[in-house]
Amino acid sequence: MADSDITSSEIAELQPASGTSWLNLKELSGDLVRGLWEEIPLFRLVLGTCPTLAVTTSATNGVGMGIATTFVLVASNIMISLLRKIIPDMIRIPAFIIVIASFVTIVDLMMAAFTPELHHALGIFIPLIVVNCIVLARAEAFASKNGPLRSTADGLGMGLGFTIVLILLGSLREILGNGTWFGMPALTGIMGLFNYEYQPMIVMVLPPGAFIGLGLFVALANKIEEKRKGKK
Repeated sequence: MADSDITSSEIAELQPASGTSWLNLKELSGDLVRGLWEEIPLFRLVLGTCPTLAVTTSATNGVGMGIATTFVLVASNIMISLLRKIIPDMIRIPAFIIVIASFVTIVDLMMAAFTPELHHALGIFIPLIVVNCIVLARAEAFASKNGPLRSTADGLGMGLGFTIVLILLGSLREILGNGTWFGMPALTGIMGLFNYEYQPMIVMVLPPGAFIGLGLFVALANKIEEKRKGKK
């Protein structure tokens, strides 16, 4: 009887308590979704505006910059999370920058090899991902304090949120500024059906157009957030 009691207690100790699983899907989904709206980098945190304003003259550029930044975010978050207990606190920022710069170098070389036209279009803003506030902020605020799985979800969510905004802004500027979308006829094609020639809004592919477009999207996001909070 005693043996049976001991065996039962030992088994009970070996079984994990309910709700304490290392794989908490609710936490992971929360980390992922947070970057898609609640803390979306450009609308809510207003981070990463420099490359956003500079490269979004077309939707293709937005996709390229978004994917490159997302890769660096996810990869650096994982690496920094794995090294968080090894890196001394006093030199953590230089260490984070070295990790981030390593992955940016990989992205830069890969794009130069496989997508040379896009690499040329994005130019200096690929190496400048190293000092992108979004990447360094997530390394400092999240990856250095959480495990690899949660850091991966956080990096992916922030990267996807950033990419979505880049595509939206790039699409708006390309459609209004050139009449095309991803290089294909959009307004030019529609106007051509009615025998009209589309007159592009040149300002939209110039720097002022980037500020105008981003301002409109931020205002729209704020309006949606106000209505969402009002319903609560």
